[in-house]
Amino acid sequence: MSSEKTDHILTTHAGSLPRTPELLAANAAKENNPEDVAGFSELLSNAVVGVVQAQRDAGIDIPNDGEYGHTMSSSVDYGAWWNYSFARLGGLEETTVDRWAETEVKRSSPGNVVLTSFPDRRDRQRFAEAYSDPTSGILAHRKSTTQPKVVAPLTYTGHELVASDINNLKAAMEQTGTEQGFLAALSPASCARLANDFYTNDEEYLYAAADAMREEYKAILDAGLTLQIDDPSLAESWDQINPEPSLEDYLKFIQLRVEATNYALRDLPAEKIRLHVCWGSWHGPHTTDIGFADILDSVLSINANMISFEAGNVRHEHEWRIWETRQLPEGKILIPGVVSHATNVVEHPELVADRIERFANLVGRENVIASTDCGLGGRVHPQIANAKLEALGEGARIATNRLFSRSATRV
Repeated sequence: MSSEKTDHILTTHAGSLPRTPELLAANAAKENNPEDVAGFSELLSNAVVGVVQAQRDAGIDIPNDGEYGHTMSSSVDYGAWWNYSFARLGGLEETTVDRWAETEVKRSSPGNVVLTSFPDRRDRQRFAEAYSDPTSGILAHRKSTTQPKVVAPLTYTGHELVASDINNLKAAMEQTGTEQGFLAALSPASCARLANDFYTNDEEYLYAAADAMREEYKAILDAGLTLQIDDPSLAESWDQINPEPSLEDYLKFIQLRVEATNYALRDLPAEKIRLHVCWGSWHGPHTTDIGFADILDSVLSINANMISFEAGNVRHEHEWRIWETRQLPEGKILIPGVVSHATNVVEHPELVADRIERFANLVGRENVIASTDCGLGGRVHPQIANAKLEALGEGARIATNRLFSRSATRV
């Protein structure tokens, strides 16, 4: 999946797209009436056809199912990318804990890095008033959702659900004449951030998560689709360690997670796998985000040929300059975000084109696929999300005209 065999800059996005009102209502009704499987399945499959067609109309070359098979709690939902896994894993027990309201505080020390609670994150502590103010826009209108804990061996139980995701996307691709498509799945490291009452240490927990999630990865790849591994934890965990650790300690902390991910991906085709890295997708200040350069070696060491990352928002846009001094490893492809989930302002297509060209000029146009920073679903209004995808498509067309006509002129 690269631009090498095409005559234009390819486009995609980071995964989640706004759910339709009908799908949100059907998900809510399904909780009360889980027996109506046929009715829900038909609505879901039709919705996936609609969202794939909408992506194609906006100029997206490599669409997905909008993550419509990953249930959202409401139209504002920052956690569906993670929460969906709770219905696909055995060994979990329900709790009454909302991750954004958890009160437990865990302190790290040199050589002993642990994740604290979400409310104890360093960015939230620095901007406590803003995070607590419902009018600030940071956590506004978010529905409280609980998360389970691990009380028994983790197993994968989501075979029917991932099969539904696969069948719906492939049917939609056939109906819309789409050649390439992807499905997102949770990384072992992000999976293993649930409270653990069973495994004796991090390594046991992570490798158990890797064994479980590998079944989902294989199902997606065996179906001929591209697999996206969602792993915000590689970058986002930095802010969830209090006090701030040394970079050496942090890299050691995420190295175990990298190794568990590579274990889950063993013998799977790296050319069909993309890794999505982000710093969390809530609308906060993000002043405690770790720099991309600090974790780049760790990110590149994962057995995925394509790297999706934030590059279009005001906290991380400047990091394109990393590639002025770093060489892209052979076979790797960058999927930079050139349109952001972090603002309601719709990017001008000329700006999108400029962002694409920065990367293309440094690593080669054949090694760049234009994307969004993170999922748009649950973060921006559907109308705005669609406009952003259109800006992405138009910006890629502008960049294509510049990059490919320049090459033709040189020849």
